[in-house]
Amino acid sequence: MTSLAPHAQDHADHDDRTAGLLRAAARADDPERRRLLDQVVLGNLGIAESIARRYGGRGVDADELRQVAYLGLVAAARRFDPDRGHDFVSFAVPTILGEVKRYFRDHAWAVRPPRRIQELRAAMTSASDDLHQRLGSAPSAADLADHLGAPVEDVREAERSGDHYSALSIDQPAADADGATGTTLGDTLGGWDAGYDRSEATVLLTAACRSLPRRDAHIVYLRFFLGMTQQEIGAEIGVTQMQVSRLLHRILTQLRASIGELGAA
Repeated sequence: MTSLAPHAQDHADHDDRTAGLLRAAARADDPERRRLLDQVVLGNLGIAESIARRYGGRGVDADELRQVAYLGLVAAARRFDPDRGHDFVSFAVPTILGEVKRYFRDHAWAVRPPRRIQELRAAMTSASDDLHQRLGSAPSAADLADHLGAPVEDVREAERSGDHYSALSIDQPAADADGATGTTLGDTLGGWDAGYDRSEATVLLTAACRSLPRRDAHIVYLRFFLGMTQQEIGAEIGVTQMQVSRLLHRILTQLRASIGELGAA
């Protein structure tokens, strides 16, 4: 049986370094604790940048959005409790998402929802981090409703209210380099780039995969990144093709649930 593939091993090494820094920070006093947490933040900036790109093009300056995502990463590093045994990335992603969505809620509404929904969404964002560490995964709408004592329907409405961000009318005149306005913004729109969907999926899939046991993550890498058949995977990890089929079914079911929860966070 061979060792983990290079990319999977790189992720594992990075996660081990991050976990070590967080454990050391939990035992240290300032200013050493701040220095260690700064290293955690610097080593995981790519997570924040990926999430900021995911929410780009919605009426908020890209640099400003990136700074908000960085603040979410800093908050995740400060609030993370290594004694709970959860992976930092799977905690950081919903924390950063919450910070970015809170910023849109406060600064970028195009259609402002009722105050009770705004307040509930704020409470959901605050509660999500604590529930995530307690449950070991992103909380569902039912989890949030139970924790906050709110109807599940209101929680789901608050989740959907994130779509009400600022936007320009596509009928607004668009000036060219000389200031002429012969076309509208709608005339300048291109087709949808599937790369945006792939970018978003990559952020969520990475976080979800890092919550998997190492063997499960290795199976995902072999199947979907290296393109190995079930029979080849079985030979690699020492099980039958039928066992690989059952393992993949279980893993994919778990990933679908995790990705759905992270995407709604």
